[in-house]
Amino acid sequence: MSGNKNSLQVKSFDSPDEHRAPEKTSLGVNHLGEHTIGRLQMEPGWVWSECIKPVVLTDSCQLNHVGYCVSGTLEIELDDGQSATITAGDSYTIPPGHDARVVGEEAFVGIEFASAAQYGVPVSS
Repeated sequence: MSGNKNSLQVKSFDSPDEHRAPEKTSLGVNHLGEHTIGRLQMEPGWVWSECIKPVVLTDSCQLNHVGYCVSGTLEIELDDGQSATITAGDSYTIPPGHDARVVGEEAFVGIEFASAAQYGVPVSS
């Protein structure tokens, strides 16, 4: 169902509009008018620089993330050395210029509101 910002839309991540699966990553993406929302799952051992960098070909992640952590733990390190840990129940913003890694034996599951349209999209040749 297409629509604008004034239309009622409901979509399930059980059958998302798009699915991307870089290494150790699963991303379901739903397009709702002007908005794109993603459910991101990164498995234990996932590291941005090992799993996503080879797909997007940037030195660090250049996306701005806004989201909510459903489960798991993710450590973030910005290019300038700042760091933070995101755990279940946390809302977060992560500016461009960072690396990240899943900590522990539980997958990180996050709902993304700002970067889902571009996350894990391969660079075209």
